[in-house]
Amino acid sequence: MWSAKHHVLVGNKKQKNPIATTPESIADGKEAFGHFCAACHGLDGQNTGVPFASRMSPPVPLLSSKEVQAYTDGQLKWVIDNGIWPSGMPGSKGILSDDEIWSIVVYLRHLPPAGSLGEPEMYSH
Repeated sequence: MWSAKHHVLVGNKKQKNPIATTPESIADGKEAFGHFCAACHGLDGQNTGVPFASRMSPPVPLLSSKEVQAYTDGQLKWVIDNGIWPSGMPGSKGILSDDEIWSIVVYLRHLPPAGSLGEPEMYSH
């Protein structure tokens, strides 16, 4: 399945990220990620503090994993835009702007160490 997703099912393989990697773009991506992605992926993209991440079918992937990081920037944008069926990954087209998505892609390339950001506030009460 990994090969099919990387080579056939997930589009935009050649699309380039128009947002340069800077401390500001990483911070922008971290903020957008915290608002829209952390509920399922944790603040660090590695499922820290997400109680259901390992119990989903398929499990929520670690965004730092070799498999996820092997996607091109364009493919990561495509996944964020369109989601992945039949997983629980929803598409965000019409919810997030292109700039927000591209900044999230920048953040995904610069994830902090697992557990270093704590858990999403929604799970700490």
